[in-house]
Amino acid sequence: MGSNGCRVMFDIRESLKSLPDRPGVYLHRDRYGEIIYVGKAASLRRRVRQYFQSARGMDAKARAMVSHIAEFEYITTDTEMEALILENSLIKRHMPRYNVLLRDDKTYPYIKLTMAEDYPRLLKTRVVANDGSRYFGPYADVKSANQVIDLLCDIYRLKRCPATGFPPGHRPCLNRHIDRCRGVCEGSVDREAYAAAIDSVTGFLNGRGREVTDYLRGRMQEAASRMDFEAAAAYRDSIAAAASVMEKQRVVLLSGGDMDLVLYAKGEKDAHVAVFFVRDGRLIGRESHHLQAADEDSPADVVSAFIKQHYANQSRLPKELLLEERLPDGALIEEWMSGMRGSGVRLRVPVKGEKKALLEMAKRDIAGAARLLDEKARTQRERDAAIGAALGGLLGLPAGEGRAWRVEAYDISNTGGADSVGAMVVFEGSRPLRQEYRRFRIRGAQGADDYGSMQEVVYRRMRRWQEGDAGFSPLPDLILVDGGRGHVGAVAQTLRAMGIDVPVAGMVKDDRHRTRGLVFGDTEADLKKSPLAYHFTGAVQEEVHRFAVEYHRGLRAKAATKSALDAIEGIGPKRRNALFAHFGSLEAIKAATVEQLAGAPGMTGAAAAKVKAHFSGAKDLIDNGRQ
Repeated sequence: MGSNGCRVMFDIRESLKSLPDRPGVYLHRDRYGEIIYVGKAASLRRRVRQYFQSARGMDAKARAMVSHIAEFEYITTDTEMEALILENSLIKRHMPRYNVLLRDDKTYPYIKLTMAEDYPRLLKTRVVANDGSRYFGPYADVKSANQVIDLLCDIYRLKRCPATGFPPGHRPCLNRHIDRCRGVCEGSVDREAYAAAIDSVTGFLNGRGREVTDYLRGRMQEAASRMDFEAAAAYRDSIAAAASVMEKQRVVLLSGGDMDLVLYAKGEKDAHVAVFFVRDGRLIGRESHHLQAADEDSPADVVSAFIKQHYANQSRLPKELLLEERLPDGALIEEWMSGMRGSGVRLRVPVKGEKKALLEMAKRDIAGAARLLDEKARTQRERDAAIGAALGGLLGLPAGEGRAWRVEAYDISNTGGADSVGAMVVFEGSRPLRQEYRRFRIRGAQGADDYGSMQEVVYRRMRRWQEGDAGFSPLPDLILVDGGRGHVGAVAQTLRAMGIDVPVAGMVKDDRHRTRGLVFGDTEADLKKSPLAYHFTGAVQEEVHRFAVEYHRGLRAKAATKSALDAIEGIGPKRRNALFAHFGSLEAIKAATVEQLAGAPGMTGAAAAKVKAHFSGAKDLIDNGRQ
């Protein structure tokens, strides 16, 4: 850039001479300075020069791109693997028009059985961790997964509360009073009977669901015979939900294992990649992704681009990917995914056997669904654009030329002004971009100062963007804050001071804590005039509130744990963690005797006496522990 802000002429020929013969990433820009393509290379010198040689051997897409290149830049790396990772990050940040782009951000839920607990619970999660639990899924039908969890908990009367220890005097919850759980908190549950119930639950989630469906059909017929048709309909829906979950497990591989089948599908107008999930040898579901790709992009190029972007954000990677054809950078992708997984990941093109048969079945399935995938993608685009148009219509803003709006929402959470935190969630159209959520600990604002806290959070977010931080780009089309005119005014004032022009609206609730309107300027737009905007805004407000509260609770729990145990002499991180692992909660630790505390891994009588003395104030316990 020149000193007056005008773009200086870039001498491509001279710059080509200085390209290094090293791995790295290159970025092509047009005459407006926009990045139009990001690529990686084992040798920047050889790869980038190819774009500016004879166009005779180039395809139509490459020729079109080269005609728009006004300048380029590059970033060197030590290895081609580093270049692969950097390329992926830059594509996600800049979304260049000539790259193959993943256009959605899906995270499907798993059903989790907490086997590490004495009395396992069943719950839904979107995060798979190495915590001793068993995970089933992912499930594309989220509603059915929720219904099945409730159904199994009701039928087998499973423990529902997260507590793992119950101090003396603990009062049972409502679920126990209405006989929806076995009452683990009362200490009267037969462990063998509970384990048998867990075996039945595991069998159902592994596809052996006849016991459950027979039970439901019997209850449905009983309800119908006594003309209780509402109850019968509820049982009918439960049967349908159970079937929806079980039918995902209709294919079994004798060799077992976890793998994904990744297939390319070309519709009339759109490119798609379908992923079939195989977990523990069972085909359990399929999801599809719409991609922005040119006609000249080969299926292998599209699949390669998809894998690098899609699996970069996955918490659980399969051991194998089954593909229709080999990828040009397949070996590098294997190395990259193996590093993320912590063990080997293989990209295979099966030529015979059961894996080949499974792949052929998946190919037939996706070939017949191409038109449906086109329609699904078109509907999603129309829905996303309609949300922007609805919000724009309510607030008097431009609709955005039929594209999906990027909306950022902010909320503040604290307890009486203590441990104040801020949260930012991001939506593109109707879809949350969870990898772009951000959390902030409030540093400057004091006490329960919501306005000051909101200003601080928005300032820090925008400052990171001004500094070129890729994790805070691009700017949103609209900012939503949880609050009224005061919150909107505070944020708008901050943006004006920073020279940033982004509209800000406040999400306000009615007396029943339901989103009722958007405060914008001096008016409040009635969301009920637009059902689409009403449902979208309500979902955004709930999501940002959930994200803020979860962060705040986590900090409070961490602070409580630290202040309660770390202040005790002789109780370091290892013993603290051992105590929590052994007793399950701070309340149970406080209620334990010296003998029980000494029985925890890594504890001694003296250390146990100090813990007991800390919570009881009895100094003589320390001396007794030394005897």
